[in-house]
Amino acid sequence: MGMTVVEKILARASGLPSVMAGDVVEPRVDLAMSHENAALVINQFLEVFEGTGLEPKIWDPSRIAIIFDHRVPAESPKTATNQKKIREFVTANGIAKFHDIRGDVGGICHQILPEYGYVRPGFVVVGTDSHTTTHGALGAFSFGIGATEMASVWSLGYAVNIEVPATIKVVVKGEFPPFVGPKDLILNLIGTLTAQGANYKVLEFHGETIRKMGTSGRIAICNMSVEAGATSGIVPGDEETVRYLRDEAGVMGAIPCVVPDADAAYVRVVEIDVSKLAPQIACPHTVDNVKPVQDVAGTKIQQIVIGSCTNGRLDDLAAAADILRGKKVAEGTRMLVFPASGKIFAQALDKGYLHDFMKAGAVVMNSGCGPCLGVHEGALGDGETALSTTNRNFKGRMGNPKSQVYLCSPSVAAASAITGVITDPRHQ
Repeated sequence: MGMTVVEKILARASGLPSVMAGDVVEPRVDLAMSHENAALVINQFLEVFEGTGLEPKIWDPSRIAIIFDHRVPAESPKTATNQKKIREFVTANGIAKFHDIRGDVGGICHQILPEYGYVRPGFVVVGTDSHTTTHGALGAFSFGIGATEMASVWSLGYAVNIEVPATIKVVVKGEFPPFVGPKDLILNLIGTLTAQGANYKVLEFHGETIRKMGTSGRIAICNMSVEAGATSGIVPGDEETVRYLRDEAGVMGAIPCVVPDADAAYVRVVEIDVSKLAPQIACPHTVDNVKPVQDVAGTKIQQIVIGSCTNGRLDDLAAAADILRGKKVAEGTRMLVFPASGKIFAQALDKGYLHDFMKAGAVVMNSGCGPCLGVHEGALGDGETALSTTNRNFKGRMGNPKSQVYLCSPSVAAASAITGVITDPRHQ
């Protein structure tokens, strides 16, 4: 029996000729990522060595990445002190893949890793963030772990007791209609599978639509794979993967890709024809409560958010700017825009997108995660409703359990900003 992409990656990383779903392995880790929660990892890491008489030592500093993004700039003395602690640890341990709060090299962790070529096809990537699934967009097996597990990785260089997940094959065909794109695809898939439909499984994406999809779109669909319960989402590496890593991330040398065997075993095959897809929207308070946007059109909204690790890249901002250009955000509606990284911020500035947003009445913010999870900037008031291009809409997700959050694409968000109500961009 052949192997899926994840089975091949885990076999290589575990030094085994083959593995199959259900096997328990201890794969070597190629990259270990944390953000400000590295402060917790540091505490756990130091505890590993307590009483041993050994000096705390990271197995390989070159394979650790730490990016400040959740509370940037620091919103409190506690956050600032934790960030200071991490900076000191980074310096003492020679961790070079460190992105501090800077306008030039800063940004959201799930954008920084691809942007700087830290992730490659066939890698095993672990991160102390549930949306580490993002990096399957580059053909890696990438998944989230806790602080204690990460401390173990920092010490040993491999992940312990990893059960090889079964894989669901998602085959996507057709061309996207106008104002429909990857965000609508993944919302539709989550609505089909449900929030638990891919628990402890991998979503492996295939089909003509995926082959033609740019890396930005692949990042969006892998990022939100976890919202169907998936351990990871993955797009097998191909020509687009190599193009992105060479042309946009500046990676040199060979970039081998991992593809599944023709006779790989899948627990389920899901087929989607995007040519029949309408703009999708996830309604409160679960990501799998997905409907066509026309079903909730006219719903009053107080805040629009465009950006995040899901939809904060240049093509996302371009789609929104094209709709907003020359128009105004509706009175009584606030609009926040936060690009996914400093590099994207600069590119959007050069292309005039940020000017378009500001002239329309939007507030352009620095790159960061704050509005998405409601810990820093853009909190909602009691009874308010937000429409957001982010990835979660659980009660209280954007800072207030007495508010409501709908999730959508940048096109839907921009069209709705103009009207002040949820709007189908096809009928603007």
